[in-house]
Amino acid sequence: MTSLSPAPGTSPVQGLHHLTVMASDPQRNVDFYTQVLGQRLVKVTVNFDDPGTYHLYYGDRTGQPGTIMTHFPWPGARRGVRGNGEVVALAYSVPAASHAYWQDRLAQHGLNATASTRFGQPVLTFEDPDGTWIELAFDDGVPVQPWPASPVPADHELRGFHSVTAWVRDTDAVRQLLVGQLGFTEVGTEADPQGARTRFRGSGDGVGLFVDVVERPGQPRGTFGAGSVHHVALRTRDDAEQEAYMASLSEAGYRPTPVQDRQYFHSIYFREPNGVLFEIATDAPGFPDDEAVEELGRHLKLPAWFEPQRAQIEAHVPRILNREYGVTIGGRDLSSQPAPAQDEGDGQDEEDGQGVQVLTAGRPLADARVAMVLLHGRGGTAADILSLEGQFNLSAFTYLAPQADGNTWYPQSFLAPLAQNQPYLDRALATVDAVMGELAAQGIPASRVVLGGFSQGACLALEYASRTPGLGGVIAFSGGLITLDRTADLTGTPVFMGVDPRDGHIPLTRFEETVANLRARGANVDARVIPGLGHTINADELNAARAVMQGIAGAMG
Repeated sequence: MTSLSPAPGTSPVQGLHHLTVMASDPQRNVDFYTQVLGQRLVKVTVNFDDPGTYHLYYGDRTGQPGTIMTHFPWPGARRGVRGNGEVVALAYSVPAASHAYWQDRLAQHGLNATASTRFGQPVLTFEDPDGTWIELAFDDGVPVQPWPASPVPADHELRGFHSVTAWVRDTDAVRQLLVGQLGFTEVGTEADPQGARTRFRGSGDGVGLFVDVVERPGQPRGTFGAGSVHHVALRTRDDAEQEAYMASLSEAGYRPTPVQDRQYFHSIYFREPNGVLFEIATDAPGFPDDEAVEELGRHLKLPAWFEPQRAQIEAHVPRILNREYGVTIGGRDLSSQPAPAQDEGDGQDEEDGQGVQVLTAGRPLADARVAMVLLHGRGGTAADILSLEGQFNLSAFTYLAPQADGNTWYPQSFLAPLAQNQPYLDRALATVDAVMGELAAQGIPASRVVLGGFSQGACLALEYASRTPGLGGVIAFSGGLITLDRTADLTGTPVFMGVDPRDGHIPLTRFEETVANLRARGANVDARVIPGLGHTINADELNAARAVMQGIAGAMG
């Protein structure tokens, strides 16, 4: 076994806190986890980054850390495809004597379960309605708080989490995180049909102790959609320890987000090099923080900052029935609405109608209400700039990144005489316009689009916004306006701009002229001159960009 000390100011991570998965039909999701698996619906709230979408939490009687399965349901969303760079399965701990009971119960509900043995323990694997692999590990784990209203007898109830399984290209990258940074212990490795399976154990003595990693070099990445795991959350004891982890992870290059207030816990998010998204979540304050234990799951609960939008939110979220109480929540009747059109293919590589390659990520376009268009810099690629999706970690957004021919949008410096960059600049602006047109055709107008870019892409983004008022927001990482003679009204448009005062590509004088021009036309410009930034993007800039995006998503209700 391999183990190391965790970061200074921290203790080893105890294990799993919760898992968050994307679903499609919310009623089907509720029925499966409460009526088939016998979990309690402990909280009905909304995605804080997209308040028009439910966030449904299932667990034991009070939703203790290590028992919490959560879902964002997107009605009509296309199903995801499992692959590297994501968690692909969640295993619950189940009493060993309940093996026959669960085989019969799953069969009665029409679920085909596959039996296997993993690290000496029997396991049953089956799919939930959206294709997420759910597993039962028969190990006599630690009992949790029973839910008296569960349709599953107390002797057979699920006992919280046992483990998650991630598929990765390189196990060592996960080892460096879990063992080297978070204090997990490496238990061992065994053969798996997909590759070598390595198990890591958290420091706790309760539920949710294990993270399994299956190494699959050369295999494709997963495609995000319904049934895909968005992130796995690990436990930390309190806010102070979380802050210490945030500092140590930042120093190690993981670029964690700032602390996010999730009402029932506080969170930071980061990706390891394979692409698996991790969260570190605090145990407190917990789900009974805003309603009595007896009332958990009966009502739509909103954080204080969304209460002014309650009527709008309640009218928009789909109507669901909590059969445990016979309570109906939400106002939108999905049965009266046509199902969204389903795209063919994997959604990762599209064209804008003019033959321009456009890479996509995040929320499926057919189900999104807000979008971000990202423009790469000179010599960069759409894939490079699209990787920022993982840093923003805002699941409400669909992300689109067009690819410039020859990896450049126009041949000369953005400060060169305009004629020297023609007709390439006009073509580049037309490409952005075509992407915006496709978004509008999908029901996402310019007011719900954030246009962002880096370096040459930032200059192009600013120029497009200057000529095309009405965008939801603009993000310019190291960029400036190409022309300063436009006068269109930009009142209220949020713009973030950042630059190093010694940036050799973006003179400070041009940056300041751009800021003055945009402000004179009514834009709300957050302009930051950042010594030592270099020609790159730092964490503070990403946080500022995220704030612009959250403002648009939050305003949707």
